[in-house]
Parts: sequence; structure tokens; C-alpha cells
Amino acid sequence: MPKIHEIHAPEPNGPKRHNRLTLDQWRKWTEWPMTGAAVVFLVVYSYQVLARPSSTIVTETIMNIIWVMFATDYIVSLILSDNRQFWFFRHLFDLATVVLPMLRPLRLLRLFMVLKVLNRTSGMALRGRIAIYVVGAVTMMIYVGALAVYDVEQYAPTRQIDDFGDAVWWAFVTVTTVGYGDYAPTTWQGRLVAAALMLGGITLIGVVSAMVASWIMERVQVGDQKAFTKTLEAQMSRELDEDAQESATRDANLEAKIDALSAQLAQLIEERDGERARSREPLTKRSRRT
Repeated sequence: MPKIHEIHAPEPNGPKRHNRLTLDQWRKWTEWPMTGAAVVFLVVYSYQVLARPSSTIVTETIMNIIWVMFATDYIVSLILSDNRQFWFFRHLFDLATVVLPMLRPLRLLRLFMVLKVLNRTSGMALRGRIAIYVVGAVTMMIYVGALAVYDVEQYAPTRQIDDFGDAVWWAFVTVTTVGYGDYAPTTWQGRLVAAALMLGGITLIGVVSAMVASWIMERVQVGDQKAFTKTLEAQMSRELDEDAQESATRDANLEAKIDALSAQLAQLIEERDGERARSREPLTKRSRRT
């Protein structure tokens, strides 16, 4: 009868299999479902803010289901991370959007996953992908910011933003850091949204500035490279011409030497034939005398 340790002992041949789910696999599996949930969240949240339905049971149920999805994604990602403490402090914003109800509109930032996927699958150059990402991010920030500030400001007694059009205009001038001051949020929630838009606008301006600077530097480098290439080609052409001239001179000298050697050889052959003729002449005379 086999022993217990023999029954449960691992097989000596072959490596052990690790079927543990990794964080990268989880993100890969949930990327598009969470993106779809974010899109649904955007539609439902826009409907709640703009349409102002009398009954919100269905929309609240959908919002709660999506909240559970976000919370589950956060918890599973935290569990699967190799360094949970580092991951926790690195994703405090995700924790805030899940835990704090007043930050629920900020979960719309999940929509940037769509831009990330498009940016990753695009076959364009790096600068083209950055440009697409920046344009999409600006559009998303303006719409989400306008929606969020209109949601918290529309019922304020001292509100300055009366409709969604005013909210879009305010979000646009805030993101672009123009800030005309004709509209301003009066609630602390609206000012929190304004602060987030200002920080996002400053960040995007930095990205655009870096992109423009990179383009200018590339143009300068391309010009310098073209000038260097032309100089190098001219130098190589001169060197090739000099080599061709030297080769032609060597060929001419070699031909002259060959001609001189041919003349010397012809002269030697002629002298040899003359000596042979002179050496044969006495023998001929002797034969005639006899």
C-alpha cells in the first residue's frame, strides 16, 4: 500500500504549474468590459443631469451596478498586485472615486481607457498618437467637467451657471486656462471640479508644449542632418574625383612604362636577330668555298 507522502508528492519530472491569475491578465480581461461600463455610466449620468427624470430608480440601479463593477475591479487589482502597499498608494485616486460618493462623476475618467486602447493599437507615429490622445482628452475633460459642474450648480441659490451651454463654455475657458470670469462655480463641489479642470488643463498644455518643442527640435535636427549629409556627399565626391585622377595618372604612367618596355623588348629582339644573322654568315661563306 503506498504511503501518504508518496501519494501527494509532486511528480519529479516536469515543472510545477502556476495557474495563479496575474494583474496583467486581469487588466487584459477587464479592459473592454470596464470601458463599456464607463460609456454606459457616461450616458446614464448625462441623462440624469440633463433630462432630470422624475423617476430615477432604473438609472440609480444601473449606476449602482457600475459602481459595484468599479469597486470589484479595484479590490481584485489590489489583491493581484505584487506589492500591494505600493499599488495602494499609487492608486489613491481610484480608491477615492470608489469610496467617496461626491466624487462619482470623476469615475468618468475611466473613459480614458478608450483613448489608451486607440493609442496603443494605432499604427501612426508617436507624435500622431499623442496628438490623438490630447485632442480626445481635452474633449472628454470639457464635457465631463461641464456635466459635473452643472450637476452640482444647477440647484444652488447663488448659481452663475444657469444651463448646460454655460457649463460647457465655463469648462472650455477653464481647461484652456483662459478664465474670462463671466461664469464661476459657487458651491464647494463646483470649485473642486474647477480645480481638477485647471490641473488637467495645465498638464495638457505641458504635453502640447513638449510636443511642439519636440517637433521644432526634430525639424532642426533634420535640417542639420541634411546639411551634414550634403557636406559629406561633397567631400566624398571630391575624394572620389581625386582618387579617379590619381588612378588615371597611375594608369598613364603604367602605360608609358609598358610602351617603354615594349620598345626595349623589340630592340633586344632586333639585336638578337642581328647577332644570329652575323653568326650564320661565316658558315655560309665556308660552305660555298668547299
